[in-house]
Formats: sequence, C-alpha cells, structure tokens
Amino acid sequence: MKITVETTVQAPIEKVWSAWTTPEDIKQWNTASDDWHTTSSTVDLRVGGTFSSRMEAKDGSFGFDFAGTYTKIEKYELIEYTFGDRTAQTEFDATETGVIVRTTFDAESENSVEQQRHGWQAILNNFTKFVEAK
Repeated sequence: MKITVETTVQAPIEKVWSAWTTPEDIKQWNTASDDWHTTSSTVDLRVGGTFSSRMEAKDGSFGFDFAGTYTKIEKYELIEYTFGDRTAQTEFDATETGVIVRTTFDAESENSVEQQRHGWQAILNNFTKFVEAK
C-alpha cells in the first residue's frame, strides 16, 4: 500500500530544493513532534548516493536512523529513493501559489496507515514552517 502526503510551501523552488537536500537544514525541520530532533544528517545527492538522518527523542529514550539510497533525481522536480525494502518519491511542483511538495511512500506493517500518514505529514508541515521562516 502506498501513502501520500503533501504540503504547499510559499517559497521559490530553489529555496525549497535546497532546504530538502542540505544536511544542516534537514536537522532543523526533520521531526514529527517537538519532543524529537534530528541530531545528524548526510546527503550524497546523486543516483546511487546515500542519505541518512538520525532521529532521536529529546529525552534520549529512543532513536533510529532513517537511511536509504537515491534511485532517481530530477533537479527541482523529483527525488526517488529506497529505504530498507521500501520505496518513496518526493515530487516538487512549482506553481504560481508556491511549491507543492508531495511524498508517496510504501506503508510498513508495524504502525497503522493513519499513524504513518500523520507522522510523515507532521514532518512536511515542519518543513513548510522552516522554509517559509528562513
């Protein structure tokens, strides 16, 4: 099953793309709630390149690495990647009213579809706030 989340960012596509692909920026927005943070991030933005973000609860009780490999990149338009045995793609659609950022990913079986949708949407919402305030 595929899940899709999206947001519209009121910023130029260059700024949106940069915030999505720059490790220091990713550490600022890549969290689903205020009690979590991303402590490290790496990006090798090329087909076959890898990415990784370390996400941790601020109280130190839990953490995990979200990592994968880029499979397709079209600058300012599309990033496709694998993570574990799952795939995802993020599309960037520059319009007159902003950039629509849409991520579609394979659902996993540990958490409900609604939990997954909520978590990924919360991260996109944080991304929007970060870019628009930058």
